[in-house]
Amino acid sequence: MEEQELARLRAEIDATDHQLLKTLKRRQELAAEIGRVKRKLGQPLYVPARERQLIAARRQEARAQGLSEQLIEDVLRRAMRESYQQQQASDEHLSGRVIAIIGGAGALGSLFHRLFTGAGARVMIIEKDDWAQLSEAEQLDLVLFATPIAQTPELITQLPELPDSCVLADLTSIKEQPLQQMLAQHQGPVVGLHPMFGPQLNHLAKQLIVVCHGRQQPAYQWLLDAFQRWGAHLQEVSAKQHDAAMAFVQMLRHLSTFVYGRHLAQEQVDIAQLIALSSPIYRLEMMMVGRLFAQNPELYADIILANKSHFVMIKRYLETFTEVLDQLERGERSDFIEAFEQVHQFFGDYAEQFLAESQHLLDAAGDAHQVG
Repeated sequence: MEEQELARLRAEIDATDHQLLKTLKRRQELAAEIGRVKRKLGQPLYVPARERQLIAARRQEARAQGLSEQLIEDVLRRAMRESYQQQQASDEHLSGRVIAIIGGAGALGSLFHRLFTGAGARVMIIEKDDWAQLSEAEQLDLVLFATPIAQTPELITQLPELPDSCVLADLTSIKEQPLQQMLAQHQGPVVGLHPMFGPQLNHLAKQLIVVCHGRQQPAYQWLLDAFQRWGAHLQEVSAKQHDAAMAFVQMLRHLSTFVYGRHLAQEQVDIAQLIALSSPIYRLEMMMVGRLFAQNPELYADIILANKSHFVMIKRYLETFTEVLDQLERGERSDFIEAFEQVHQFFGDYAEQFLAESQHLLDAAGDAHQVG
């Protein structure tokens, strides 16, 4: 009897899932229609206020029906991610623009080549022996460096004379030196850009691009508008502030991850066993370590070596590590707890915010993880 009841309930679950699929399909179709209307109106792919309003309304409805608010938010955010990918369809808002991407055959250069081409621009890919194309071009609206960090400053000095109206920009992860080099090389509009994402993306919705203004912002506003139209968030900061922050956001983080991975390799640990015995947070940490070693080592070498003046800060980090280790070896438990509380006060409200955000990541990682 119970087996029949179980079979009946499972059949109802299957039927309900079928209806859910049809509902999600209809939502996808509506999102595609919205994307077409947005492109006609010239509106951005991602509108934060609209997303917040939608999520808040659905959470309220879920609560009224006795459903988990977090469940409906998770479902909607996953559906919206698909919608953004759909809405990133081609339009012609950059029609008539001529853009040259130096290093355009590389991974990041290829991403921006696809974006600009999809928006109707004519894009030239310039490699090391192609400078003549720049000199011979009848029109140039943008020259964009998507070259390795170590090569970019020298390549900038090799640029031929560009039209006064042409925008000169770069995508490197350091900003002071390339920006100053571009300002010295070109008398027209100049801007430094740092996309805080990798080249694997299908769309720029919710992605961050750091903007370091150089000269004649109104002349390159069309470029910033294009990024926002594609859904990116722009964060404006000086080149000096950017490079100081990157010492922590990139340099220290990547070096620490590299050293941890190298230590695991030197200790010849059994990674499979570590994963089998790991907590969800450690598995997530191991994913970040593995992610680094799955990518181009030259890129990370360039990032870490880009600004050697930051090595002084790295040495202070090592001194702190050694100091804490010495305290623990001496059994100074109370000193550790006191230091922990001091850092907790330093983080303030961010500590609880990061705890909540990391739990969402852990939940998503747990959903994706299959055992056996």
